[in-house]
Amino acid sequence: MKKPIVTRHWCIILIILLTPILLYEVLPILPTHDDWCGTTKPDFRPFFIKEHFLFYGYHWRPFDTWIGYIVGLNSQMLYPAFNHYVVVIGHAVCAYFIYLLLTTLSFTRLAKNIATLYFFITPATMATVSAIDSMNQVYALVFGIISFLIYIKQQKFKYITWIITIFIATWWKENGLMWALIGPILAFGFNLTDKQRLKKDVIIGLGIMMVYALAVFLLPKDMIIHPEYEPGILKMIKNFIKFMFTTFITVDYIYLLHAPSRHLLAAFITFLLTLPFTYYIFIRNSKTFLYKKMICTLFCLLIAIGPHIGTVFSMMHTYAGLAMLAIIIAYSIDQYIHHTKPIIISFILFCISTIIIDLHLIQSSSESGLVGKNMAQEAIRKTGEPVNSVYVVIIEDDYPKLSSFCVIPNEAFGWGLASQYETNYKWPKIICDTTISRTSDAIIKAQQLSRQQLRDNNMDCAWIVNHKEIEVIKK
Repeated sequence: MKKPIVTRHWCIILIILLTPILLYEVLPILPTHDDWCGTTKPDFRPFFIKEHFLFYGYHWRPFDTWIGYIVGLNSQMLYPAFNHYVVVIGHAVCAYFIYLLLTTLSFTRLAKNIATLYFFITPATMATVSAIDSMNQVYALVFGIISFLIYIKQQKFKYITWIITIFIATWWKENGLMWALIGPILAFGFNLTDKQRLKKDVIIGLGIMMVYALAVFLLPKDMIIHPEYEPGILKMIKNFIKFMFTTFITVDYIYLLHAPSRHLLAAFITFLLTLPFTYYIFIRNSKTFLYKKMICTLFCLLIAIGPHIGTVFSMMHTYAGLAMLAIIIAYSIDQYIHHTKPIIISFILFCISTIIIDLHLIQSSSESGLVGKNMAQEAIRKTGEPVNSVYVVIIEDDYPKLSSFCVIPNEAFGWGLASQYETNYKWPKIICDTTISRTSDAIIKAQQLSRQQLRDNNMDCAWIVNHKEIEVIKK
């Protein structure tokens, strides 16, 4: 007799119920840091192809610019609420496709339910789910998974639709291109294709990458390479350690890593609750990682996060490899097919810890956004009347930062850009900024520099940012 749908697909039911709650929790999070200068912020430029569908800085992400254009239609009402809706709903959709992926790979009901719910609630996703400009990360994974499902299941026009979905994933974010290799390798690992097809399709995948690289080279662009994106051996080692920590260890990152918020006992308790599940999944049957399915999956995991390891890796970038992690978890759970009780109990403990961690991470993100808002309101209040141009002098802040959860105040302030949102982008129209070292006479130097800019560059006023304090200097 067929079991009820709730019994068979309980993780999907839970995700449907949890999604509105998650959305309710993240909606109060305000923009900080890159949110103020990325392509998903309100965009008021005339809508034409070059600015919205080709390159912006060093990215080719046309879907990001669509978001910016949409929220620019009514910034006060849509930003950042619309962004949050797009991210959270996308995360739920991604979880659904991960469930389909695990079903396609023939995992048991318990394995795919637990692995899918793990993906949806794990703190490793929170830097993405709680962020405002992270829809590119979410939908690159969504369409990456769709490309794999097409590669496995579709017969008619298989390669055409496979290539199209890979490019859609890539136009969301560049790491989507990695699915051109992940698809054939993962299919081979799970015996869904043979060696001959693997070789042929890997060549096709490399060809897709070459076509993309050629397009990047030929299309008109203003290429600006930020120093953070320059590769280096030490950087790659550091990024790989970050990847290992955020992917395979579940703990309250803020209590553990953020010095002003550090609470080692609380961090240890959150880690202790997740330790049994971590032990059963990754340690007890570690020899299973030597089997063909797991070797190919781990290789695909490295491919998925490879672009971030080579350039910039933060907690948000863990998201790119979490579909592979879900496969690893499902595979490990299936090793306990005749002894599932410890898996279920340990996963319940994991869920308890995860809920605590997630709420803390979201709360901290909200507090960081509020800092930026308060600073912007203070700058506007002290300025008194609308001005066209502002020069922002930032005194270097030694306040520690942790991803998008705990942001340095001047970055929450957006180096002055947050003030534009508070005035509904009416003023100031021009914002220039510079950062000076924090020394004993930094305030005096900042004041001198501000007056010089007012005099020499005809700026209307200057804002001196000292941690959370704003000093206004007028002509």
